[in-house]
Amino acid sequence: MNTGLEGKYVLKNNKKLALGYTTGSCAAAAAKAATIMLLSKKSISQIDILTPKGITLHLEILEATLENGVASCAVKKYSGDDPDVTNGKLVYAKVSLGENTKERKILIDGGIGVGRITKPGLEQPIGAAAINRVPRKMITDAVIEVMEEYDYYGEIFVEISIPEGVELAKKTFNPRLGIEGGISVLGTSGIVEPMSEEALIASIRLEMQMHRNNGAEYLVISPGNYGTTYLSKNFRVDLEKAVKCSNYLGETIDMAVEMKYKGILFVSHIGKFIKAAGGIMNTHSRCADSRMEILTANALRAGAPLELLKEILEAVTTDEGLAVLKQHGYLETTMKYIMEKIEFYLNNRAYQNLELATLVFSNEFGELGRFGDVEGLLRKTNAWGEETI
Repeated sequence: MNTGLEGKYVLKNNKKLALGYTTGSCAAAAAKAATIMLLSKKSISQIDILTPKGITLHLEILEATLENGVASCAVKKYSGDDPDVTNGKLVYAKVSLGENTKERKILIDGGIGVGRITKPGLEQPIGAAAINRVPRKMITDAVIEVMEEYDYYGEIFVEISIPEGVELAKKTFNPRLGIEGGISVLGTSGIVEPMSEEALIASIRLEMQMHRNNGAEYLVISPGNYGTTYLSKNFRVDLEKAVKCSNYLGETIDMAVEMKYKGILFVSHIGKFIKAAGGIMNTHSRCADSRMEILTANALRAGAPLELLKEILEAVTTDEGLAVLKQHGYLETTMKYIMEKIEFYLNNRAYQNLELATLVFSNEFGELGRFGDVEGLLRKTNAWGEETI
């Protein structure tokens, strides 16, 4: 059946990527269908729902039941070309009537597979189901539309469940963010666009804002797993409170300034952070890959001869280039110049509004360089334990 997304796509790297619809849209559609069944006593196989983006979806209703005053319907999540763990999973809405009143009132909760908020700083209060504001409004609007059609006043209870959500949550950041027992029902537009930079940056912002709301004034940040692994091996830190910024170094600094953080400690593998020595604030290889050029330029400043510089330029990995420098005695001086450049560009991006420190390492050579008061800044973060080296 046609869903309303036929012919709709986004262009990314010159490829057409299909749109999908969010868990929030699924929940609202299932709730609308179940309310129709409850009030009309008739079965339903398809439902239309208008998304906040302005696209009307035509969604198939699955596993519809009506018994003992409870209607239940499911909608299958479709993520388009977005690599989403929820793709193909069923989102259920179970609807029942409450007290007859003179007002229309929708009470929304989460069932199995929908997480619960366990930490402050998120959109919903502690103890609430992890159903975000926009999906809640979509569900409410959809149910009220049906209540108006059938001239019904009173309370309606809506329980959203995603049975596979308990296992799916283990593949998400939810436990780290303080959402336990399942996944979140998300979406701001009702439509899934294949994972954009904006979506990735928004997820980093969410985590940073959560820490800020919980009183953090300083952050430990690494681009990815290499950094957190190094932290766990060399410092006694709570990795739950260390933020991963992926490739978005510049945006992360911008957000920290905006949120009025006081400082950041960056811990990163040289393969990512050497790009910062060239003023590159998005470290994804498709944006810029000047690792060897930057390494070579700083080796030149360190006095390395021409033949050695050519050898570094031909290296495939930073570790290979570092090995050449180490073998000929230029590694320490080269890293000194690289750290000076990293310090300059990071402080320039922060407009001197943050206390910054950085530790750069390689898996083969260990710590390569640092600037700023690494241990002192780490102690100021909420991730601080005791140093183990």
